[in-house]
Amino acid sequence: VQLQAFGGGSVQAGGSLRLSCAASGRTFRAYSMGWFRQVSGKEREFVAAIGWGNDNTYYSDSVKGRFTISRGSAKNTVYLQMNILKPEDTAVYYCAVDVHLDDRDWSDMIAYDYWGQGTQVTVSS
Repeated sequence: VQLQAFGGGSVQAGGSLRLSCAASGRTFRAYSMGWFRQVSGKEREFVAAIGWGNDNTYYSDSVKGRFTISRGSAKNTVYLQMNILKPEDTAVYYCAVDVHLDDRDWSDMIAYDYWGQGTQVTVSS
């Protein structure tokens, strides 16, 4: 499975961006997918996830109410709509997929099997 994340860029505080993650390489089902982010020198942290089957969504406290994860009509695409961006949202954002179709802690990196290359988001004050 290959994941490609795109849509990052530079925006002022209070602005919005939408990230996309497209998967390819196998017959794709509505797998659980997640977004994480990482600042240089720090650990990668959970941002949001969407579960397989029922599309339940999960968010970190730091983005809840501002970010929305959703799945495209083609099951191999997931989006992260980011609103009311803050300078502390600046990071490289990674998408990931869990292909096991079971319930896991999707806030944990070890739940995922494949990762995209990352896309930079920079929010200026």
